[in-house]
Amino acid sequence: MAEELKRTPLYAVHVKAGARMVPFGGWEMPVQYCGIVEEHRTVRSAVGLFDVSHMGEFEIAGAGAFAVLQRLTTNDVGALAAGQVQYSLLCYPDGGIVDDLTLYRLADDRFMLTVNASNIDKDWAWVTDHGRSDARWTNVSAETALLAVQGPRAEGLVGRLADVDVTGIGYYRFAPGKVAGVSAIISRTGYTGEDGFELYVDAGQAVSLWDALMDAGKADGIVPVGLGARDTLRLEMKYALYGNDIDQTTNPMEAGLGWVVKLAKGEFVGRAAIEKVKTEGPRQKLVGFEMVDRAVARHGYRILKAGAEIGVVTSGSYGPQVDRYIGMGYVPTACSRVGDEFEVEVRGKGQRAKVVQTPFYPSKVKKG
Repeated sequence: MAEELKRTPLYAVHVKAGARMVPFGGWEMPVQYCGIVEEHRTVRSAVGLFDVSHMGEFEIAGAGAFAVLQRLTTNDVGALAAGQVQYSLLCYPDGGIVDDLTLYRLADDRFMLTVNASNIDKDWAWVTDHGRSDARWTNVSAETALLAVQGPRAEGLVGRLADVDVTGIGYYRFAPGKVAGVSAIISRTGYTGEDGFELYVDAGQAVSLWDALMDAGKADGIVPVGLGARDTLRLEMKYALYGNDIDQTTNPMEAGLGWVVKLAKGEFVGRAAIEKVKTEGPRQKLVGFEMVDRAVARHGYRILKAGAEIGVVTSGSYGPQVDRYIGMGYVPTACSRVGDEFEVEVRGKGQRAKVVQTPFYPSKVKKG
């Protein structure tokens, strides 16, 4: 018997809007409304609204919270002030990736982790198994909704509805406030490469906030955006997707995530294994490539060199903004330089591809 899919508080809103619903990570989610390409380009040119309430949120508080997170995550929690956000990883002792996440420092001794929807149960077991008595974990996923407002007009839209000056919220920073009268954590983060915000609210207020944003955003050309465009947007930025580009078999150094691994901070889970790969040099690397031949590379397709398999495609699609067929995949380090060529096996035939500089599309986030 198939497992019953979970639904976000906005499920009925999506159905009413005509969204095509699909299973994703145990959830029934909208993959598209008016069309993936149109939704993608609207986020790049105007503003889009995403329901990402399927993501998981864990809070940890207490005198031991900092020490627990410093031991569990790869980035340096000590560099994080209250009101700041940090991209980080949970790793296994062998260096494989448990999950990638964003870490919020809510106060000196209180933090929130946002984790991937398909990993909520696994991550919860992992962090609580490594907890300690002077740090209290709380899984707030069920009572938390998350809406993402992304695009060049996102700041203006959220600013008109917020009771705080959102222009003062820097990149990877957040502030408490109200948006359309709804209490929220207003976070200048996202998964699109565009400027915008992620709004954490009580699940019971999700529909009210969604409707207010859609109504106020009409003049901005707002559209609801599904998982299809969310995927192509993040692919153009070469943002890793857990389960595709990173998982328990991949080391952060191979995946190009060494920048969120702070070996100098001291001991943490996976440190020795990651340091070994860094010292010896990764045998494979996750690269961005574009198709030279007109073909679409898909997840799982074989990467070939002189007829022999050398790697695998982890993500691939048409990039609507760059107007090219692009992808990501692991190849031997010797084949990972910009300009290196190989073939992707598409329907039994090798199609030419080449490694290119990434991101494929320049980021528009406001980092000042």
